[in-house]
Parts: sequence; structure tokens; C-alpha cells
Amino acid sequence: MLPDLATIRDRATGIRRRIYSVCSFGWTGSVKTWQRFETVSLILAGISTPLVLSVHTIVSMDFATSLEPGWHTTIFPPYFVAGAIFSGFAMVQTLLLITRKVLGLENYITMFHIEAMNKIILLTGSIVGVAYLTEFFIAYYSGGEYEQYTFLNRFIGPYWWAGCMMYGCNVLMTQLMWFKKVRTNIAMAWVLSIVVNIGMWFERFVIIVTSLHRDFIPSSWAMFYPTWVDMSVFIGSIGVFFTMFLLFIRVFPSIAMAEVKLLLKSSSEQAKMKLLKDGHLDPAQVEFYKESLTSFDSVELSEYEKV
Repeated sequence: MLPDLATIRDRATGIRRRIYSVCSFGWTGSVKTWQRFETVSLILAGISTPLVLSVHTIVSMDFATSLEPGWHTTIFPPYFVAGAIFSGFAMVQTLLLITRKVLGLENYITMFHIEAMNKIILLTGSIVGVAYLTEFFIAYYSGGEYEQYTFLNRFIGPYWWAGCMMYGCNVLMTQLMWFKKVRTNIAMAWVLSIVVNIGMWFERFVIIVTSLHRDFIPSSWAMFYPTWVDMSVFIGSIGVFFTMFLLFIRVFPSIAMAEVKLLLKSSSEQAKMKLLKDGHLDPAQVEFYKESLTSFDSVELSEYEKV
């Protein structure tokens, strides 16, 4: 983001110029600065991947190492990692589609990107579904009556509706993305991303509440009823998140301008049309461009035919 902030700095005036000067950390755009920027970006990208894996694995192992039925399972580490990617992509998709429409970013965030994200949601949702089945199988195969009751309680207990919401939203609804018409439909993709967000919230609810509300001793069984404090914290956290998100896209670039510039020379609409006009492409490549317009491009087919 430093190159983008420097670009805004060079065009700003007054106090805004000073603020963006501080945020851009003195970016000059020299060759040496770009070399260090690319090196650090590569290092941080390499660090972030194991960081994501370690964070969610450690959190899941806090559950898995307990003796609580419903938590005491070794499938939790990969299950939590897949679930984090699953819910993360769904949340990004929810915000991305609205931002794309409101800010008019259709030429930058194309159907190709949206479909690719839907494929990842489908893949990770299927992995989460396999993890759900594995949990039930291990509970059955282990012979532990407490473990078996905990998972059976998710369907026939007082919180059966939460379990059905979890399995329905996270597994069944995402299987609609096997169909290309669903993956490439903006409205359907947005609705399904909301459904996944709801399902993943119910997953946390099911893991915590249904595993604790009926303990080993029946005399300690109880129901969970959220208080006004619980609901206020929940609604307030959503409000804080959306406030910070809206402030970010208002103050900072919503698209990485520096990365887009790197692609313009070879992959922009103008570059493609120039290649066609100069005759640098064979007929097969020309047909490929024409057939790919709906997925990769925002240029009308008639514009290519004019060339």
C-alpha cells in the first residue's frame, strides 16, 4: 500500500498531504525503494501463510486437548484452518460485491475473480463438510457414550435448530456452487456468502453451547439464553467492524493501484486491442480473447470486431 499512499500524497494538499506523507514512510519510487519493497512483500507473504495455519491450529488444540465431549477430537486443527479460509472468503465476497457495485470497480474486479473465489468457497466448504462427517464417524467408532450423545444431541436436543442451520448453511447450500450459472451470478454469489457467514456463526454457537449445556451430570444441565449485554456486544462488534471498513475504503485506496499499473502494459484492454490491431496475434488467440470476454474482460465484443 506504500506506493499507493505515496501517489495520493503527491496529489494531496494541506494537512492531508502531511498525513499521507507520514503513512507512506517517505516513499520515493526509486529503483532501490522498489527492490526493498518487493523483497519485504515476499518475506511477509511467506510468513503470513504459516502464521494463519499456526494461529488456528493452536486455537483448535485448546479445544482438542480438553476432555469435554464434542471438543475432544483430533480433527479440529485442519478443520479449523479450512473453516477459517471458508468463512474468510465468504466475508470478503460479501464486502467485495457491494464495494464493486457502489464504487464502480467492475473493470478491475471481474467475473473471473468472483468465480475463482466461489470455487475456493466450494472447496473449503466441502472440506468442512468432510470434517463434520468425520466427527460423527469418530464419535460412533470410538464407542464413547458421552461423545455419541453430544453429537446426537445436536440433532434431537433442544438446540437442534442451531445444528441444522450449521450443516445446512455450511455444507448443503454451498454445493449449489458446483453449477457455473450459480458461481457467475452476482446476486446468488452474494446471498450464498451471507448464508455461509450465518452458518459459520452457528458453528461457533454449536461447538460452544451444545457441548457445554449438558454436562456429565444431569443435575448441571441448563439452557443458554443471551442477555441484553450479549446481544449488545454482538451487534456492537458488527457495527465497529463495518465502521472501520467504511472508513478504510473512504480514506485509503480500495484497489492496489501499483499492482494494477504493472498489469496495464500487457493485460489491459488497450494493450489487447493494440495487439489485435497490429496483427501480433494468430487467429486462435483472437478467438480466445473473444470467447473469454464474459469471464475476463469488460470490453464489448463489438469493439474487438471493429478492430
